Amino acid sequence: MITISLRPVGRNWGTISFASTLYLCPILDLLLAEIPAKLQSELRLGLQEALVNAAKHGNNLDPSKLVVVRFSLIDNQYWWIISDQGSGFTPSSDSVTDPTHYLPPDEAESGRGLCLLHQIFDQVEWNRKGTELRLCKQLETRPRLSLRR
Repeated sequence: MITISLRPVGRNWGTISFASTLYLCPILDLLLAEIPAKLQSELRLGLQEALVNAAKHGNNLDPSKLVVVRFSLIDNQYWWIISDQGSGFTPSSDSVTDPTHYLPPDEAESGRGLCLLHQIFDQVEWNRKGTELRLCKQLETRPRLSLRR
């Protein structure tokens, strides 16, 4: 089941919550509905990776646990806050240079997604418990040309 509330307008936040699953197409479609077409494929890849991590690694694909995504457009920045109900993990600064640093050897393949997140988004931050991920993508803004001389 997918629950949706409050479409983001101005500084308001929209929320989508869903049971832990890897069937993410409808969720990604909803999250990307208002995103400019030129950014959609890149952001789809990044958001898919973040949602898979929350459902698979955070909630262990337990359908009784929810993944909650809050999203908004604030001052030319798209924000997504993704929370899971898992036990969390401790991200380190080594995660960028060695994305498999915190994982056991049999799960090291999965850690590459963290590196992807840092490549796609302008800001990638976790809460202290490691159960909430904040992602930000800055919209390109063109400087305005002055008509005065």
